[in-house]
Amino acid sequence: MVNSKPLAQFLRSITPKLKIRKIFFVHLSLVWRRTGLYLLALFTSIILGILFFFIQPALTQQPIVLTMLMQGQDLLNWRPFVEEFEQKNPDIRINLVEGPFDSNLIENLYTSAFLLGDSPYDIINMDIVWVPKFAAAGWIMDLSNKISSEQLSKFIPGNVEGGRYKGKLYRIPHASDAGMLYYRKDILEQAGVEPPETFEQMVNISQNLQKQGKATWGYLWQGKQYEGVSAMFVEVLEGFGGFWANPQTFEIGLDKPEAIKAVEFLKSTITSGISPPGVTTYGEEETRLLFQSGKTIFLRNWPYVWKLANVEGSKIKGKIAIKPMLHAAGKKGGSCLGGWGWGIAKTSRHPEEAWRAIQYLTSEETQRKFILQTGFVPSYKSLFTDRQVVALYPHYPQLLKVVEQAALRPPLAQYAQASDILQRYLSAAFTGRMTSEKAMKAAASETRNLLGRFKPSQANG
Repeated sequence: MVNSKPLAQFLRSITPKLKIRKIFFVHLSLVWRRTGLYLLALFTSIILGILFFFIQPALTQQPIVLTMLMQGQDLLNWRPFVEEFEQKNPDIRINLVEGPFDSNLIENLYTSAFLLGDSPYDIINMDIVWVPKFAAAGWIMDLSNKISSEQLSKFIPGNVEGGRYKGKLYRIPHASDAGMLYYRKDILEQAGVEPPETFEQMVNISQNLQKQGKATWGYLWQGKQYEGVSAMFVEVLEGFGGFWANPQTFEIGLDKPEAIKAVEFLKSTITSGISPPGVTTYGEEETRLLFQSGKTIFLRNWPYVWKLANVEGSKIKGKIAIKPMLHAAGKKGGSCLGGWGWGIAKTSRHPEEAWRAIQYLTSEETQRKFILQTGFVPSYKSLFTDRQVVALYPHYPQLLKVVEQAALRPPLAQYAQASDILQRYLSAAFTGRMTSEKAMKAAASETRNLLGRFKPSQANG
C-alpha cells in the first residue's frame, strides 16, 4: 500500500482550520486508502482547493471603511442615518470624524489634508462656497455621470448650480439655506400695513412705526467683517441690480453705480436711525437676539432663526413671518443661497462605495426623515410642501419661495480671498473710514488684481 502520510501532512499544512478542512481531508483519505484511485484523489483535491480559495475570501472579507469629517453638531444629527445605512449595507462602514464647530476651521482641515497629497477622507461634506476651490484644485471627483438630469431636477435649482464648477457637477445637496426677511406680522397688522416689497417701503414703514413708539429699531442686518457680511451684501447688491463678479466674462461689478448704491443704502439705515450703530459689529446671533427681544420690526437672517424665535418663552413667539429679500423699485430681489452637500475625494480608494453612501444620504426618503428630526431646510422642492413636513413647519411653503429666488455668491476658485477683500472694504465704508465710492473702487481694483494673477481659465471659477 502506498504511504499517504506525507501527502496528508502537506494538505493539512495548507488547509485553513475550518470545517472544510475536515471534509476535504476525510474525503481524500477514504478515496486514497479504499480505492487507490490516485487520479480521482488528485482531481478532487484540486476542485475542493479551488472552491476553498474562492469561497474563503467571501467568508472572511471585512467591510469597506469610509471616512467622513463633520462638524460636531452635524455629526450628532447624521449619526442615526449613517447607522441606518450601515445596517442596510453591511459591506460598508462609515467612520465619522468629529471636527470643530467653525466651518472655516473645517475647510482648513480639508485643505491641509489635500495639500499633504493623500486625504484620509472619502466623503467630503461641503459648504456651497467651497466647491469651486476644491474642484479647481482637483481635490474632488466629477459626479456628472453618476446622477440623471431627471433626479437633479427634483432639487432646488440654485443648490444644484452651487455644486457645479465649469459645467461639471461635484456636490449633491443635502441641506439648503437662504437669507430672508423676517418681520413682525403682529405690529404690521395692528398698523394696517402690508409687508414691504422694496427697500424704500421698508424704510418708510420703519420710520413711521418708530415715531409711533411701536419699535426701537426698524431693520437689523449683519455688518461685522466676516463671511456673513458678504452673504448679506450679495442680496442687497442683487436687489439694486448689481453683481459682484462674473466668472464667464471675467468682469467685476463692485465699482459700478448699482454696487455703490447698495452700500449707500446700508449706510443710510444707520445714519437715519433705522439700524443701530452697533450693527457694523453684529453677526447672525447678535441680530437674532436683538430681534427676539421684541424691539425690532425687520431682520435679515437665515432659516435657523424661526425655530429659536418660536420657542416657549420667546417674546415674539407666533408673531413673526418671512418673505424673500427686498429690492429697489423696478428691480428683482434675491436670497443668498447657502447649504451643504456631499462630494467624493479624488484620493478615495473606495469611490463606488462612497457614491452608494451619498445616494442613500441624499435620497428623498432619508432627507424627509432628517428634516422632520432636525428642522433643517430641505434641498428637495417637494419636501417644502410635504404634508408631514408642513404639519411640523408650517412656514416651509413660504420658505420655498425664498430659496427659489436665489442670489449665488460668485463661483470663484479664489472665493475666500475675494470675499476677504469685499469684507474689508464694506467694513471701511460702514464705519465711515472710507466713502462708499472709494471703498468699492478699491475693492474692485484688488479683486481684479487677485484674479489677474491667474489665466482666465483658472480665475473664471
